[in-house]
Amino acid sequence: MNKEVEEILTRGVERIYPDKFALEKVLMSGKKIRLYYGIDPTSDTLHLGHLVQLLKLRKFQDLGHEVIILIGDFTAQIGDPTDKQTTRRPLTHKQVLENAREYKKQIGNILDLKKSNIRFVHNEKWTNKLTPEDMLELASHFTVSKLLTRDMFQERIKAGREVYVHEFLYPIFQAYDAVTMDVDLQIGGNDQMFNMLAGRDLMKRKKHKEMFVLTTKLLIDPTGKKMGKTEGNMITLNDPADDMFGKVMSWPDSMIALGFEICTNLDFSNFAKEKPRDQKMKLAHEIVKIYHGENVAEKAQEDFEETFFKGGVPKNIETIRVSKDTPLVETLLKQGLVSSKTEFNRLNKEGAIKEIENGVYRIGKHRFLKIEVF
Repeated sequence: MNKEVEEILTRGVERIYPDKFALEKVLMSGKKIRLYYGIDPTSDTLHLGHLVQLLKLRKFQDLGHEVIILIGDFTAQIGDPTDKQTTRRPLTHKQVLENAREYKKQIGNILDLKKSNIRFVHNEKWTNKLTPEDMLELASHFTVSKLLTRDMFQERIKAGREVYVHEFLYPIFQAYDAVTMDVDLQIGGNDQMFNMLAGRDLMKRKKHKEMFVLTTKLLIDPTGKKMGKTEGNMITLNDPADDMFGKVMSWPDSMIALGFEICTNLDFSNFAKEKPRDQKMKLAHEIVKIYHGENVAEKAQEDFEETFFKGGVPKNIETIRVSKDTPLVETLLKQGLVSSKTEFNRLNKEGAIKEIENGVYRIGKHRFLKIEVF
C-alpha cells in the first residue's frame, strides 16, 4: 500500500465501515471515488473540529478523488440531536444561510477551490421536493427500535426528558443526502457514526451499493468533552492568529499528541522527546500556519513569546470602542472572549479577568482586549 493511502486510512481515523481493507482495495485499484462531508450551519463560523475532516478531505482531493461539501441548510433547521441532552433551538432557513455565508471562504484556506474535483451543494435543494408519499417510503426503511438505540435518546428517556419526532427524522434525512448524491464514501467525526451508518444502510436498500463510512477521532479535552461552542473552549477558524495561537498554548499537555495527529500533517514522533511547552509551541505554530500562513504563524509565535516569556503585552491586540455605560461582561460576550455570564463570573472570581494597563484587559492566560470608552 502506498504511503498516501496508508495515511488517509490511519491518521486520525477512529473506524472505517465495513472495514479498512475493503476501502484500501478500492483506493489502491486506481478508481476515483466520490466522497462527501456534511456541515450543518448552526454557527456563523467553522471551528477546529471541522479542520480535522477538512485536512482529511484535502488528502483525498490531492489524490484526484471527487470531494463534495454538503451545506446542510435543510438539516440544520431540524438540528442534529447528536450528544444533545435537550432539543436544539430551531433555526429558520434565513438564519442558516446567514450562518453559512463565510463557510466557503474558510474552507478555501484548507481545500483547493480552484480544482475541478470539489463542489459545494445544499440539501434543501432536494429535501424540500419530497412529497408525503416520498417521506413514507423513506421512513419505511427505518425502525423505531433502531432509532431509539442512539445513546442520547436513551439518556434522555432515563432522565425523563422528551424525544421529539423531528429528531427521529434527522438521520433519515442525512441518509437521504448520501443516496441522492450517490456517494462512495462519507467522512465525519466519530460522534456522527449513527447518522452516517443510517446512510450506509439506506444506500444498500435503495441502490444495492456498498457505501464506505470513515469516522475521525474527536478533538476532546481531558474530561472527554468535545472542544466546541457548547463547552466554551472552541477555537474558531475566524479567530485572529494571536488568539488561535494562545488558545492552543492553553491546552493541557495531555492533548498535545492528539492535536498533532488530527489537526496537523506533522509527525509527533519527531517532537516526542521535547519539553511539553516546546511541543505545544510547534503545535500552535503549525495550526496557525495551516489556516493563516507561515508568516502570520511566525508573527503570532513572536507575539506570544514577547507576552508570556518576557512579560509584555501583545502588540496587535484587538481594540474596540464601547459606550462608558456598557458592562464589561457584555463586551466580552460580544467579542467571544467568554462563552457565558457564568464563565465571566467564574473567571472574575478567580482573578483571571483584570485590567493590566490603561484599557487593556487580560482574560484568562492567553486572551487580551483593548477597550476604548466613549
